[in-house]
Amino acid sequence: MTFGRFIPDWFFALCESSWPGSWFKHSQWMFAIDETFHIMALGMLIGTLVVVDLRLLGLGMRRQSIRQVAGYLAPWTLLGVALMIFTGIPLFMSEAVRLGKSSPFLFKMIFLLCAVTLHFTLHRKAIASSTSQSSGLGKLAACLSLACWLGVALAGRAIAFL
Repeated sequence: MTFGRFIPDWFFALCESSWPGSWFKHSQWMFAIDETFHIMALGMLIGTLVVVDLRLLGLGMRRQSIRQVAGYLAPWTLLGVALMIFTGIPLFMSEAVRLGKSSPFLFKMIFLLCAVTLHFTLHRKAIASSTSQSSGLGKLAACLSLACWLGVALAGRAIAFL
């Protein structure tokens, strides 16, 4: 299964032939530099989410409330998401035709959509309604969050091999 079933091929060709797509594709260093920042942003994003999710699961940082931990890390989490999007779009545009036919890329986008939706809905609700103890909702949100973000990372890594 690929994006080709949902989006016409001309869209991917247009993205790749656009100015940013062509520049990143034909530049000696831009793709590598951008990909480096993309992976660093993923590390920052997942690092902050793992800390919050572990706290939601009742593991570690018990001196701080779940809200405090999430509040401290929220700016870094949002920065990680913003950097991932900002660096991911040129990476996509430079290889749009290939990625349009890539199953791992489709799965990465599905996991990403689920992870972001979960983060701004169930995850936030679990944090807002939490006390110092972790609830069933918090544990569910944490497990789903970890699974979705792990799926994003693994599917992203698989893109290079298929």
